[in-house]
Amino acid sequence: MSTAQTTSPNPLAMTSFAWLQLLLLGAIWGGSFFFARVAVQVVPPLTLVLFRVAVAALALHVYLLNRGVRFWDYRHHAFEFAGLGLLMNVIPFSLLFIGQTVLGAGVESILNATTPIWTVVVAAILTVDEKVTINKLVGILLGIFGLVIMIGPGVLTGLGGPLWAEIAVICATLSYAFAGILAKRFKGVPPTVTSTGQMTASTLVMIPVVLIYDGVPAVTTIDTGVWLAILGLGLLSTAFAYILYFSIVRTAGATNASLVTLIVPVSAILLGTIFLDERLAAHDFMGMALIAFGLLIIDGRLMNVWQKRQKV
Repeated sequence: MSTAQTTSPNPLAMTSFAWLQLLLLGAIWGGSFFFARVAVQVVPPLTLVLFRVAVAALALHVYLLNRGVRFWDYRHHAFEFAGLGLLMNVIPFSLLFIGQTVLGAGVESILNATTPIWTVVVAAILTVDEKVTINKLVGILLGIFGLVIMIGPGVLTGLGGPLWAEIAVICATLSYAFAGILAKRFKGVPPTVTSTGQMTASTLVMIPVVLIYDGVPAVTTIDTGVWLAILGLGLLSTAFAYILYFSIVRTAGATNASLVTLIVPVSAILLGTIFLDERLAAHDFMGMALIAFGLLIIDGRLMNVWQKRQKV
């Protein structure tokens, strides 16, 4: 029996380029709150989800056509695209919206930030190249604790909310975890095609959902500023963001890609400070430092350098 046959797959690691992609993705998804804040004042949430995925799907199809990529050539992935669209968009978006109706933003942010933990558990069970490590668990817990500190007293808002709402948010994070594992099945598919497929499937699912619950969207009543926010949400925070996400999953694994949920709140707070004149408090800096330290532990390079120096 050859060595290649007996050796288990190498664990997926974060390269410097993957870290840059992850930080950029966190910044982009943090910025999505700005676009959504503008649009949701006029557009019902479920209709906004439809606009978001439809704009992204259309833009990605145009991009593929301009690049000479035939999306039809990947039709044998139709079932996987549909599953990915449900797990990445339709199910979690709906559950998060339901949770938001009765839970405080602080509690929901904390629950959403547990996504990497669920992804570690699911990946350890369903994959052979993403096993649980002490570095990952310690780093993720530090990141969540840092997020709790950043939110501060606001985390207490909504603690009295119903259990079903908290379970809904947890189920949304589980959906993201399973979506990350499913995304690993597309290793031979370009991230742009994977993004296009799941966005197209999400659009087809959301059309009847919106017609049933919101009715036909009143597009003529939406002003230019709101449409610009919708375009920003669809093009930048969805189409381009998912290309980055699936690129990270393909090269670094689902667990590492899920770490973006620790970065998004930091990005949103920093963008609010820059563009909305919001002020950073001492607990914000402390929380960000803990999140950064947690990510450094997950990366493992500093620990490796320190261990090597200890041996010298």
